[in-house]
Amino acid sequence: MSYKTIDSTELLNIHTLGQLKASGYQPKSIKDELRDNLIVKIKNKENVFEGIWGYEDTVIPDIERAILSQHHINLLGLRGQAKTRIARLMVNLLDEYIPVVKGSELNDDPLQPLSRFAKDLIEEHGDLTPVTWMHRSDRYTEKLATPDVSVADLIGDADPIKAATLRLPYSDERVVHFGLIPRSHRCIFVINELPDLQARIQVSLFNILQEGDIQIRGFKIRLPLDLQFVFTANPEDYTNRGSIVTPLKDRIDSQIVTHYPKTLEIGKKITLQEAKLKGEQEELVTTNHIMDDLIEQIAIEARSSEFVDAKSGVSARMTISAYENLISSAERRALINDEDKTYVRVADLIGVIPAVCGKVELVYEGEVEGPVIVAQNLIGKAIRTQFLNFFPDPEKIKKAAKDKAGKNPYKPIIDWFMDGNVMDILNDCSDKDYSARLRTIEGLDELIEKVYPAMQGREKLFMMEFVLHGLSEFSIISKKNLEKGLQFKDLTDSLFDLDKFKFDDDEEDYK
Repeated sequence: MSYKTIDSTELLNIHTLGQLKASGYQPKSIKDELRDNLIVKIKNKENVFEGIWGYEDTVIPDIERAILSQHHINLLGLRGQAKTRIARLMVNLLDEYIPVVKGSELNDDPLQPLSRFAKDLIEEHGDLTPVTWMHRSDRYTEKLATPDVSVADLIGDADPIKAATLRLPYSDERVVHFGLIPRSHRCIFVINELPDLQARIQVSLFNILQEGDIQIRGFKIRLPLDLQFVFTANPEDYTNRGSIVTPLKDRIDSQIVTHYPKTLEIGKKITLQEAKLKGEQEELVTTNHIMDDLIEQIAIEARSSEFVDAKSGVSARMTISAYENLISSAERRALINDEDKTYVRVADLIGVIPAVCGKVELVYEGEVEGPVIVAQNLIGKAIRTQFLNFFPDPEKIKKAAKDKAGKNPYKPIIDWFMDGNVMDILNDCSDKDYSARLRTIEGLDELIEKVYPAMQGREKLFMMEFVLHGLSEFSIISKKNLEKGLQFKDLTDSLFDLDKFKFDDDEEDYK
């Protein structure tokens, strides 16, 4: 019988070293495990990194090459680029179970023991040495690099309490208390935000990475540890908080650069996958792909905004939080109005502002504007960009109208506002009130029927409101923030209220 053909149930019935030898087990390094299992998955066309989107042709091939080369890996990228998620998914490339000397704190292989405890136990009991099994989910250790991390935390130190309890002199290696790294023998060890680790602590990793052993104080201990190191680092940290010391960087075999989603569709897929919604929220609130696109477009606008620090990046967590807030905004409104069902509104984007404010780092100009103003500006730009995907471009219509070469489909709406009419869309108004308000605007209903003749009900109302927001972003009508909502009115009326008028270089009267 071959060890490789034994299923997990039979493996768990092996309890002694003698039984393990009889099964044909041979020690294998963790890097060999990762390599062999990756080869099998590649041949079987299996997805190794489930739930990771946008890296199929860039980051994932680099990681697979590094694993095949048996390299230690550094994932370098801005915040919210799934670096830690990738490291955690590498556990799936490990064997399901590995044998361990029972009671060993260093996860000793029964055929290749490292610790004094395991060696003594095997010498005493021989083939009757008890063996236990370690699942791959337990073979992952993660440490966040913080300034207070010490060499003792990572490597180990002499333990005076252990020395006193066992009545041993400090010269005896049994008084050593091993740190996280030795205790992660035969495991994947991840250090997040490596540049934040003090330089003197980074130096303690040199031997582990190159020679595979550790040194603890004055003890003459050589432990050839078997580890797969994965580091994560943010380029921003190199200037703000620290850096990776050159000799350590030289010992990390592969440095792989991550990136943000390159398309809106990929970003949207990540957001919808990661957003945590309650079942009752999904039943109560109906959304649509336009709002999904708008949420993702906010992040795209933020990453190119002059108010946002590009070196810090805009995390994918922003769109996830924003989407959750959007649904919660609609849910709260429905609860206030005792409604069993509701549909998202463009006005619900007001709930997204806290998520944006908390997730972007502003440059000096952005700080002067203020985070709320910047967030509103980003939402407005997202609406402007997405509006062109669903309705005629007001800028082109404006030019055509000047040349008398085309008809303006927005003219009835503009005329309604020019007659002195004002429309307030309150954040918490009921669906009935919302519908009644929108339908009073002349030409709005007709525009949707012309552009989207098959659209009905709440979806149609959403598009009617979307038109108002879009026209305001193109400075065709005015939009003003109220304490409890938004107010739309004729743009020229704002000229008489200069304190509340928002100047725009491209602004022209649109008649």
